Amino acid sequence: MTNPASRPLTLITGATGGIGRATAFALAPDHDLILQGRSRAALEDLQREVQLQHPHTRTELLELDLLRPDTFAAAADLRPTHLVHNAGVAELGAVAEQTHDRWTWTLAVNVVAPAELTRLLLPSVQAARGTIVFINSGAGLRANAGWASYAASKHALKALADALRQEVADSGVRVASLYPGRTATPMQQAIREQEEAAYDPAAFIQPATVADVVRYVLAAPRDVSLDDVAVRPGPR
Repeated sequence: MTNPASRPLTLITGATGGIGRATAFALAPDHDLILQGRSRAALEDLQREVQLQHPHTRTELLELDLLRPDTFAAAADLRPTHLVHNAGVAELGAVAEQTHDRWTWTLAVNVVAPAELTRLLLPSVQAARGTIVFINSGAGLRANAGWASYAASKHALKALADALRQEVADSGVRVASLYPGRTATPMQQAIREQEEAAYDPAAFIQPATVADVVRYVLAAPRDVSLDDVAVRPGPR
């Protein structure tokens, strides 16, 4: 067991979602956790489950509405070692159909919120020489018809990570972007419904697999920086 005094403290946004939840359980053996979400009840349920399996793990809850960056100031009192920006939203639609409110909503959650949380918490991560992980998407590397708002937000998230990486390199902070393919999560189920297609969780990457990649990125030897990691479906 890791010495509690030396355990990193890792913030996971969107902790009650598919990849966020899996990441919490993947990290709990070796990390203390700050679990962010919008629903206090869902966060408390996750906290109980984590502590049942890992009673030595310290967990804190951070209830934030990611559409309200003006309310993030309380997060500045936290002292995380690492950040895992996992929260995200997606709604499909053609450019000719999606109104400004959908664009604003998507960009606010997927880009503005992680940028503001990073700004507030960066001094702590720099002091710890920690790692910042952005859970991006294959849509952050290419855009397809019907995916404009989501892909634009993920391209912007890549730009945020790329710029930040250069800005903090001298302080020893590593910045990684992960680009998972379709993953078996509630978000993916909702996307498949929008596509009017069947949802078979077994056909997609499992959340625990992505979480294992996050764990590896955080634990990677200090002589490497895993800047861009594509997590694609393996051969069947």
